[in-house]
Amino acid sequence: MQSTFSGIELAKRSINAHQIGLQTVGHNLSNASSEGYSRQRVELQAYPALDRPGLARAERPGQIGQGVEVARVSRVRDMILERRLVSQANGEEYWDQRQKYLRMVEQVYTEPGDLSVRNLMDRFWDSWQELSIHPDQMASRQAVLQRGSALMDGIQNQYQDLHRIQVMLEDEIKGGVESVNQLTRDIAALNEEIVKVEAVGDNPNDLYDRRDLLVERLGTKVAIQTDQRNPDEFSIYVGGRHIVQGSIAKQLETRPNPDNQGFSRVVWADTDEDFDPRGGSLAAHMELRDQDVRGEIQRLDNMTINFVDLVNEIHRDGSGLNERSGVDFFVERPAINNVLGNLDTNGDGAFDSSHIFRIKGANQLEPKDQIGIQGEITLSGPDGPVAVQYNPTDRVEDVVRRINRSGAEVVARLNRNNELELKGTPAADPDNPDFVIRDVQDSGEFLVGYAGILSASGLGGAYSHAQPDAVLDLQVGVENVAVAPQANPSGWIQVNPEIAREPATIAAGFTVDGRPAAPGDGSVASEIASLRNNPVMVGQTATFDDYFADSVAEIGLKGQEAEQAWHTERQIMKDLRDLRESISGVNIDEELADMIKFQHGYNAAARYMSTVNQMLDVLINRLGV
Repeated sequence: MQSTFSGIELAKRSINAHQIGLQTVGHNLSNASSEGYSRQRVELQAYPALDRPGLARAERPGQIGQGVEVARVSRVRDMILERRLVSQANGEEYWDQRQKYLRMVEQVYTEPGDLSVRNLMDRFWDSWQELSIHPDQMASRQAVLQRGSALMDGIQNQYQDLHRIQVMLEDEIKGGVESVNQLTRDIAALNEEIVKVEAVGDNPNDLYDRRDLLVERLGTKVAIQTDQRNPDEFSIYVGGRHIVQGSIAKQLETRPNPDNQGFSRVVWADTDEDFDPRGGSLAAHMELRDQDVRGEIQRLDNMTINFVDLVNEIHRDGSGLNERSGVDFFVERPAINNVLGNLDTNGDGAFDSSHIFRIKGANQLEPKDQIGIQGEITLSGPDGPVAVQYNPTDRVEDVVRRINRSGAEVVARLNRNNELELKGTPAADPDNPDFVIRDVQDSGEFLVGYAGILSASGLGGAYSHAQPDAVLDLQVGVENVAVAPQANPSGWIQVNPEIAREPATIAAGFTVDGRPAAPGDGSVASEIASLRNNPVMVGQTATFDDYFADSVAEIGLKGQEAEQAWHTERQIMKDLRDLRESISGVNIDEELADMIKFQHGYNAAARYMSTVNQMLDVLINRLGV
């Protein structure tokens, strides 16, 4: 049976419901500018009627309503859109970081400009050309010395600029790992708190918003996937592995990698396995440091070491005004301090490998001659051994060209005396040393009896760097090999101090049968100057000018690609964020309209309560019973 005082209870429920509505409107307005906040909405529903169907039900024409109640306070959020935003965020940040740092790399080249390495090298060639015209003048030698020193300074400055970018990226990676760890810990803590609130039947809307915001921020660092199939365990995956599982956060660590110049590896802290971010800013920084910038340094090193080797090869065969010969124009510090290239790579105090940059054959070859033999040369490559076939009808230059186009990390050339030279190139894998000839084998006789490099065919005569004194197994002596650099050549090459102290040592002409160059002979200077445009082997590049053109063009194209991709990703993210804002964002006009609606409802409920109170006053105090 309906109570006489039921009207008071009905009015109270209405007042409470509209008061909650007003509080929610105020909460929305207060957080209109809060990052990640979702508009909240009060869902009202009719309170259950007084009478239930049954035999004891009072006879009346229908159920009597009991007013209103708040069913729930929910946040307005499109979860499908949220997952799209999280999955897309890593792409925007990835390309943003790439275009930013590639622009910095582009600026290192300073092309065109008076201080660019290309311009300094042009001046260096010009000075040798001038010396070839005036081989007996000291002033021409001073110009060669000064421009050689300026060129080395320019190369070293370019290396230092690139290395500084690598160090900046290393700092970004360490900071990114710390940020990922902090975000995952915060998300795990929110997961634990959300489960507790949900356990008592509440909707922790503000905690949901906070977690979604942190998940989106995490998605800009690494590529993530979220999983809410278990309502009690919100999970985040990276590459199929949990990084957050409910209240558990998996942590990352950075470990120095001695095979990558001491730069950090990013690993899972619990397993020490390499971590693959798959996207986001962390992936961009790791890729830029270990591939793009490292690749630019390798290209600069490759150009430098081949440039120095070619200049020294010619200069050693000449003599200066003081009649000294056999002197290198450039030297490198530091270098492996034994002629066999033996090195202790694992630090146990014993030599365990041979680091050789160049091997020169003992025999003179004619580029156009057919070799008349058949076999297969096996060389070390980026992904394992690389096979190079040769046939009896091939010419010497055909085999050299085939080696250089094989993709092996060894290149070949015929030097000025038509002797075959093999040279190590930069290694694609950081675990392998740069400019080191790792493995050479020939099933036939081309590298054995024909070129005079290996001592025997097949596995028995194979050269392997993974042992000390490997040079002694070659057909040639130690005078025909050059030791590989220990550090980046572009950072440590300099003009020979002997030449800097005595410029008269600079050779202008070739020695003849051990005798000094004849007066007025500028053949050495002329041949060095001709290196400018002659096809010399610098990786896959024909000339030094080609190297500079290719380097600038390649980094420019990379930067352009990154910028275009970033603009595309940014526009996609802008559209998605705008769509989310239209759904979840706080609309001030709409909230003010709701505020007026709830205010009027509150006033009406209060007025109703006042009316019921007056009725009860008449019933109780004025009937005169």
